[in-house]
Amino acid sequence: MLSSYNRILVYSFFVLIIIAMGSCNNEPTYPRPRGYMRFELPPHAYQPFDSTFPFQFEYSASARLRFDEADQENPYWMNIDYPAYRASVYLSYKPLDTIPLYNLQKDAHEMVFKHAPKAVGIKESTINMPDRNVYGLVYTIEGSDVASPFQFWVTDSTHSFLRGALYFNVTPNNDSLQPVIDYIVADIDHLVATLRWKRQE
Repeated sequence: MLSSYNRILVYSFFVLIIIAMGSCNNEPTYPRPRGYMRFELPPHAYQPFDSTFPFQFEYSASARLRFDEADQENPYWMNIDYPAYRASVYLSYKPLDTIPLYNLQKDAHEMVFKHAPKAVGIKESTINMPDRNVYGLVYTIEGSDVASPFQFWVTDSTHSFLRGALYFNVTPNNDSLQPVIDYIVADIDHLVATLRWKRQE
């Protein structure tokens, strides 16, 4: 005869076996699908930038302009910041009376191809708006780990050169950032489409 203590042990053992068998599942387990950040993207709306700079354009109402007033060598450089997405479009302007156009185009090309080691592709497309004397190139830099997914430069070929580059102040993961990248690229397209050189006016 089992003592009451031994009976409790045997009973507990069988209960544990039944629970273990019930929890067995023949279906294989799979890793959960990768989750991506969800962004609330407002409708596109624009506001004018028109100052003493040698160019003007329209930029996103969701963005803020930031200037480095201490940079006396580059008084027409500026950033278009998107605080909600920790993103910035860095704009740098150079007058062509100080640096040859070819050198600036070459520098812009080299800045893009610094991202080539992490890129899966770099696509170029031309900007050609002769009615406003705006010509240039757009670079779409593909790859989940590239630091700058979009860059461009525009010029009037005689007086002005403007370069732009989109960066995020986060660890690159452009698969999850793609909706924001697309949103800001649309804003950059609008900026270029509304760009005016003041020197020609």
